[in-house]
Amino acid sequence: MLSRLARLAQKKYRDQEGLFLAEGLRTVRELLEGLPEPGMLEALVVDERLVDDLDWLGPFRRKLWLADRDACARLAQTTTPQGVFGVFRKQPADGFMPGAHSLVVALDDLQDPGNVGTIIRTAAWFGAEAVICGEGTADPYNAKAVRSSAGSIYAVRHYAVKDLAGELALRQREGFTVAAASLDGLDYRGFGEWPDRRVLVIGNEANGISAAVLALADRRVRIPHAGSGKPNVESLNASVSAAILMAGLSFV
Repeated sequence: MLSRLARLAQKKYRDQEGLFLAEGLRTVRELLEGLPEPGMLEALVVDERLVDDLDWLGPFRRKLWLADRDACARLAQTTTPQGVFGVFRKQPADGFMPGAHSLVVALDDLQDPGNVGTIIRTAAWFGAEAVICGEGTADPYNAKAVRSSAGSIYAVRHYAVKDLAGELALRQREGFTVAAASLDGLDYRGFGEWPDRRVLVIGNEANGISAAVLALADRRVRIPHAGSGKPNVESLNASVSAAILMAGLSFV
């Protein structure tokens, strides 16, 4: 059992098993609170020294495994493990059926799992229907991505595609307007009213959005900096940029 769970640190085993490992008290609790259905929880592994203090475990005791300190150390992917782990089923790998009013976020080769997890949580906050992960994008079920999503991995639909440009072209045929975040774009506040269906594309941290995706974008948008001179920093963090643009493109 322990060896099977420990290897979920590797993507190939997460894909084979259809499972992922979450670590930490807050992350595991939020995932349990947001379970789409009880069967999405495979197991809870808790340090045997802590179990008496975790009264919220009650409804899940049938799936509870107690572990000693060495076992917890084998599962841990943080420097200061809390002794609380959850094994959960991944979302189905298929796409989504868009509504009449729909905000979708697409990630083009976004490689930092912390950015991916933060964007998923932010997308859930702004009511996005889906997050599409293009080729090269960090796995949302990477341990760091799961922690950065702070337990919101089930709060918004997300799925991976091999050909992001092809997927976005399909969405355009469904009436979506594709907006690409780009330093050579126009101020996102200057477009006025947006169509009811919209996709926001966030690109690679260093290289931005790929040429194929930029070529099909209906609009290129940027976040203006303060003042008229050169900004003191080169650019914003990808997840910060995504949050600002989602706020501008959302239906709130």
